[in-house]
Amino acid sequence: MTALHFISGLPRSGSTLLAALLRQNPRFEAGMSSPLAGLFDALLAQMSARNEFSVFLDDTKRRRILRGLFDAYYADATAEVIVDTNRSWCARMAALAQLFPEARVIACVRELPWVIDSIERLVQRNVFSPSSIFNYSPGGTVYTRASQVAGQDGMVGGPYDALKQACYGAQRDRLLVVQYETLTAEPAKVMHAIYEFIGEPAFEHNFTHVDYDVTEFDERAGTPGLHSVNGEVKAEPRETVLPPDLFDRFVHDAFWRDPDRVPDGLRVV
Repeated sequence: MTALHFISGLPRSGSTLLAALLRQNPRFEAGMSSPLAGLFDALLAQMSARNEFSVFLDDTKRRRILRGLFDAYYADATAEVIVDTNRSWCARMAALAQLFPEARVIACVRELPWVIDSIERLVQRNVFSPSSIFNYSPGGTVYTRASQVAGQDGMVGGPYDALKQACYGAQRDRLLVVQYETLTAEPAKVMHAIYEFIGEPAFEHNFTHVDYDVTEFDERAGTPGLHSVNGEVKAEPRETVLPPDLFDRFVHDAFWRDPDRVPDGLRVV
């Protein structure tokens, strides 16, 4: 029987790199963010009381229909282990726990100033290709862009709030927090922790050559390089492109690095 797990967490924090590594294992299927979370939310909304026909649905039927969505989407998958990626899954921990009791969620995280920095680097690298991240608008400054993505409904702020909900919630025993800094510096340690966490036998990964490319998707989003992974897994220190005051605005948000702020039962690697 196929096992199902999830990758979630913050953007620009190694989720595509992690999926690329997992894809090296012939027993696994993984990739960039899938449309399943969006379909899940849309289907759940259509089964709510706002639909007059919802009187014919109870929670047992809703659960069956939602599970059917996953079965249909991955019906042609031949892998023994499927890992679906979406930043929204951290906000759906309670539902996932009921639908897939054996499933685990891997949350990729990174210090927030460097998440913002990574997004800004993409913008500046693709200066002649306005990004879908900012509704294809070419205007603004590094400050307005940072404020937009860090807002509660932004590309970073929304997943950050969802991450906190998952980390402090009742299902945090199903969650493994993977730090980008550890994944790039000690990839073997991280992969060992992940296999142990999901209860799968270890696999010998190639960390010197990792390749995953969805160029067409990234170009349509106006952000070439958004999901591309190639080359060796290694930590590459660099200077930030953010002004110092903007960098400092987010420097204390990595709660997972503070032992006093990490709740009991939450695993961080």
